[in-house]
Amino acid sequence: MQQEPTETRTVGAIEPGVLTMIRDEREKALSTREWQFRLRGYGYGIKTIEGEQILTRLPQGIAVGVLPPEFF
Repeated sequence: MQQEPTETRTVGAIEPGVLTMIRDEREKALSTREWQFRLRGYGYGIKTIEGEQILTRLPQGIAVGVLPPEFF
C-alpha cells in the first residue's frame, strides 16, 4: 500500500496577518487543545503530517502552511 504524497511539499508560507492572529490566539489560550478549538472558530485547523504541524482551512482541510515550532 503506497502512501499519498504529503501536502507539505506544495504548501507556501502563511500570510503575516494570519500568523499574527494565530500567535495572538495561542497567547490567549491556556492549552493547546483550547488554542485549536479557538482556531476552528476562525475556520482553521491543525494536523500533523510527518512530524510537522500544518495549518489547514476548514472544512476541506486544505493546507495553508507549516507552523513555526514556537507554537508548540
